[in-house]
Amino acid sequence: MANEDLLLRQMPHSLEGEQAVLGSMLIDPDCVKHVMDRLRPEDFYLRQNREIFETIYTMFSYSRPIDGITVFEEMQKSGLTDDNTRSYLAQLMEITPTSANVMEYAAIVQDKALLRSVAQAAGEITALVQEGMGEAGGILEASEQKIYAIRRGRSAQEMVPLRQVLPDVLDRLGEMSEHENHLPGLSTGLSAIDQKITGLNKSDLILLAARPGMGKTSLALNVALNVAKGGKTVAVFSLEMSREQLTTRLLSSEALVENNRLRTGLLRETDWEKIAGAATVLNRLDIRIDDNPLLSVADMNAKCRRLDGLSLVVVDYLQLMTSAGGSARGGENRQQVVSDMSRMLKIMAKELNVPVICLSQLSRANEKRDDKRPMLSDLRESGAIEQDADIVLFLYRDDYYNEDSEKHNIAECIVAKNRHGETGKVELRWMPEYTQFSTLDKRYDDED
Repeated sequence: MANEDLLLRQMPHSLEGEQAVLGSMLIDPDCVKHVMDRLRPEDFYLRQNREIFETIYTMFSYSRPIDGITVFEEMQKSGLTDDNTRSYLAQLMEITPTSANVMEYAAIVQDKALLRSVAQAAGEITALVQEGMGEAGGILEASEQKIYAIRRGRSAQEMVPLRQVLPDVLDRLGEMSEHENHLPGLSTGLSAIDQKITGLNKSDLILLAARPGMGKTSLALNVALNVAKGGKTVAVFSLEMSREQLTTRLLSSEALVENNRLRTGLLRETDWEKIAGAATVLNRLDIRIDDNPLLSVADMNAKCRRLDGLSLVVVDYLQLMTSAGGSARGGENRQQVVSDMSRMLKIMAKELNVPVICLSQLSRANEKRDDKRPMLSDLRESGAIEQDADIVLFLYRDDYYNEDSEKHNIAECIVAKNRHGETGKVELRWMPEYTQFSTLDKRYDDED
């Protein structure tokens, strides 16, 4: 009995929805152009319906007239007709109540097709597990790719006329003109950087790269802290430091108590007063920390989607990420993996409609040059990172390489790529004891 139930069980589909879509296109050819942008032949579950849609699709591509008679003739030429085809086409036109609701019918067909895609992916994943071929990390990666393929295939959106977008842009300009900082995006808390990149803009992927020890994690946390103080929700994914270490840094920065004293517990009485005040401030902020070192972009995306009012995502850092929780791979494969992840991060930023700050390590190439300021070519396993990022920021401290440098505890934030404006350099004051950056009055020009 159980086997009979299994055999009779069908994949999700809507016979009425499929027939209504086809009937609408047959009685009103003006519907065809709208449906073609929404549905594909494989979205139709029944073979006969799929063949009719494919025929209409071909005729539409060649600008041929579409109605019950012309579609039958075209199907007959292709050898797709049988004794019932003519009557079935007539039936489709008779049972369709109105073509005015064609997009509602198309949405039903699309929804059922999506469910079938998910069910198929689930079946393939189950088969991979049962076959026992490969390690868990590899199977998880393959599973993630299947789900992402479904998501990408369904992420298309209709083209929007300019006149429909213009009111939103004008409203946004009105809002910005009323604010003192006149920034289209969130403020980083560092005015010199804000002026260069116009703040942290929605859907932007911002790459913050530097050699180890330059303070990129500190800068990212400074920015996260400032955004959170504006009443925003911030998600921080740390693949290198623990949640306790991050919290200690945030506490040091906010309390202005030396980070080393916080780590060793050698605190003065005045330190405790500062810490208590800082803790009160931090308790009111909505900063979410995830320090799972095996996170993939899909994991981050899923976690972020469950956060209400999310305004900023920080990822520390790119090269430590795995594509699906498996072990890191080396060589060219690793370059491809990092490139794929940078692309997924950009897609995530667009889907969540929030800025994503991703930290990245630099290669040692800059240390072989006389001028050790980083360049775009120094990005490790760069691949598509430079292409995907809307903004690329480099951190450089001259006193890190030159003990006699005149720029002691002064960092350069190099805007190497900026889709929103000019590139260039700005100076930041670096306070290592508090792991904190602040803006200097002086700024660099490109030619300096």
